[in-house]
Amino acid sequence: MAATHSEYRGYLRNTVDIEAGQHRFHPVQSSEPTYRPLLFGTLAVMGLLQVASSVAILLHLTGYLQEVDLSSAPHRPIEEVQTEPVLNALRDTRKNGRRCKTPKESLPAAHLPIKVQQEFSKKGEPRAITIDWDEVHGYRLRMDYQKGKLLVMESGFYYVYAKTCFRYYKHGGLDDSSHPGISLVDVSNTQLIQYVYHESIKLNSKAVVLMKTGSTMRWDITTYNMYCAQQSRGVRLDEGDALFVNVSNAWMLDPEGEGTYFGAIKLGN
Repeated sequence: MAATHSEYRGYLRNTVDIEAGQHRFHPVQSSEPTYRPLLFGTLAVMGLLQVASSVAILLHLTGYLQEVDLSSAPHRPIEEVQTEPVLNALRDTRKNGRRCKTPKESLPAAHLPIKVQQEFSKKGEPRAITIDWDEVHGYRLRMDYQKGKLLVMESGFYYVYAKTCFRYYKHGGLDDSSHPGISLVDVSNTQLIQYVYHESIKLNSKAVVLMKTGSTMRWDITTYNMYCAQQSRGVRLDEGDALFVNVSNAWMLDPEGEGTYFGAIKLGN
């Protein structure tokens, strides 16, 4: 029993000594504040890298970021090579935009109204006659014109169109001043046909019908009569080819350019 009491007193003394010893040591400072600035710095660097990569991808997709050939600059510092595309992207992009534009007016094209002063037979012959066009009041760019024919100066795929209008005042007190004497012609069964021809340089300039349209008109009334024929299509043309329009009963053509015209425009190669 005495031994047990001595052991208990020894246990209490050791406990007190341990608690007293703990006060003699300085408390250990936490290492958490040491790592916090490093953590924030790492996150900031990662954020900047993310923003820089996003900007680079955006500039590349919009075409402003130029490719860098590292093999062409083996002696340059890597930092200089990496920053050069960004500097190029920050330059004035308006100059690049103007340089890349292709002006629409560079496409070969022509639009010609009918030439007013033309002499056609008024005998009502169905034979088709080539129309002469007014190049003075028309428009031509990189296409030539000669004696009713449009001449192709640049090969490519073209859109060709033509419109012809016919009009007639039958005798009965009304005379058409632009076509004197037409009241003597029988128009009870008149063919008004429009042909667009293509002379191919590959076929030794042989003319082939490219388009055809029209109608047979029966004009029996005494008032104003009018009929228009219009057609268009795409066709491959070569340099040196020619286009022209023939019509039957050309003496009945409407002399106004808003109703009778001919043209072509290049769409591509």
